[in-house]
Amino acid sequence: MNLLGSGLGKSLIEGLSSQTGQSKSKTTALLNLAIPVMLQAMHRNSATKEGALGLLNAITNKHDGSILNNLNSIISGSSIDAVEKDGGKILGHVFGKRQKNIQNALSKQSGVSNNSVAKVLKIAAPVVLGILGKQKRNSSVNDTKDLSKMICNLLKSQTKKQSFLEAILDADENGSIINELAGSILKKNNSGIGNLLSKLFNKK
Repeated sequence: MNLLGSGLGKSLIEGLSSQTGQSKSKTTALLNLAIPVMLQAMHRNSATKEGALGLLNAITNKHDGSILNNLNSIISGSSIDAVEKDGGKILGHVFGKRQKNIQNALSKQSGVSNNSVAKVLKIAAPVVLGILGKQKRNSSVNDTKDLSKMICNLLKSQTKKQSFLEAILDADENGSIINELAGSILKKNNSGIGNLLSKLFNKK
């Protein structure tokens, strides 16, 4: 199945495309990279007790998946500013001081402008947490060990691309990563990332 092929995924793509003025194809290409990178960053952060507890608390309370219930109207409505503000805070926790570098790297790899990347990340971040919140409820995740396993399972099909995701997270200030690594992974394994996102958005 093509990535983001569900109704929820299409709503996200259409909403972000409208918000940024980017084409749906470019928006999709960016999400192909951005969502796995965010998940990888959350997985990295959850390696510490503080990081894991913070994420568990977030998806148990504020980001419990309710944002997914009416995503289209949220993205296109007056509440979008609040979503972006919340997303900015999430990205600050998830990416830390490396946020600008990561945005630059995603811009280079996707061909989407840096400003649009920043906006997409801010809107997508609460959605990703919402997906985790919904997964938590459906999977009976009760502690940080369960949380780590849940994220690992979501990234399991991406094991061959973990080095690429880590390279994005560790990109330099110009957004540069190892070109040979990026090229080979994007060419050979783009469908794998798509399968992950399709799995996320079609999860009941």
